[in-house]
Amino acid sequence: MQRLSSPSTFFYKRVFPVLWFGFLSLVLAAGVFGTVFAHQWDLWPMLVVPVFMMGIGVVLFRALMSGLVDEVWLDGNPLVVKQGGESSRIDLANVINVDSSTMTNPPRITLMLRSGSARLGKTVAFIPPSARGLFPAFKPNPIAIDLVHRIDALRGRPA
Repeated sequence: MQRLSSPSTFFYKRVFPVLWFGFLSLVLAAGVFGTVFAHQWDLWPMLVVPVFMMGIGVVLFRALMSGLVDEVWLDGNPLVVKQGGESSRIDLANVINVDSSTMTNPPRITLMLRSGSARLGKTVAFIPPSARGLFPAFKPNPIAIDLVHRIDALRGRPA
C-alpha cells in the first residue's frame, strides 16, 4: 500500500490547535496578572487581542482542519481511508472529482464521491505530503495528478 496522506496530519489536527490556544492562554494570563500586579485596572487592552486571536483560530481550524481524514492509503484500485480508528474502502471508480488546493497551508486534496458513505459523506479531504523543489506551491500536486490518471484509466479514457 502507498500512503497518500501526510504523516504530519496528526500535528495539524491535534497538536497545533493545542499549541495555539495554549500560547494565547498564557499571553492572556500574563496580561491579566501583569495589569493586576501593576495596579493598572484597565484590563480591556489585555483581553481584546488574545480573545480575538482565539476566535480567529476557531474559525480557521474549523474551516481548514475539521473535514480532514486521518490517513489515506492507495491499495491497488481502492483507497483505504482511516478516520478515528475506523477504516473505509473507497473504489476509485466512485470518485467523481479530484480537487487540489496548492496555495493554502497545509495544502489539501479533496475527493468528491459519486455515492458517499455514512461516516465520510460525499467528500474526502486529506493533506498530501509536502512537495519538494523550487516554488512547490505553483506546481500541481503529483498525488492529485496520479489519482486523476488512475481514475481516467478506470473510465477507459486516455491519460
